[in-house]
Amino acid sequence: QVRFVESGGGLVQPGGSLRLSCAASTSIFRFYAMGWYRQAPGKQRDLVARISSAGSTNYVDSVKGRFTISRDNAKNTVYLQMNSLKPEDTAVYYCNTPSPAGWASPGADWGQGTQVTVSS
Repeated sequence: QVRFVESGGGLVQPGGSLRLSCAASTSIFRFYAMGWYRQAPGKQRDLVARISSAGSTNYVDSVKGRFTISRDNAKNTVYLQMNSLKPEDTAVYYCNTPSPAGWASPGADWGQGTQVTVSS
């Protein structure tokens, strides 16, 4: 089964930027749609950005214009560039691929995630 390893989180001031990376353990990564999810303390895990195998992207309204998802198939990696960060972006960020049932169901086990904390 494919596995994902997230990295790039940290502590940043409001208005700052971070770039998250997600490395996949599969040689057929280019065929996978991928998404970035986040889970804040006491809240459910939600999808915030997704990218198809062809490169088309979608975002939830709360991150549109601030976050950019991209992929490098040669490196089996998906990225999330986060700009103009707000305290409400504080969460553990995860990547995953959708199951055949859709984006609400993960297609693989969750990785360890990467913590993003936005605070002054």
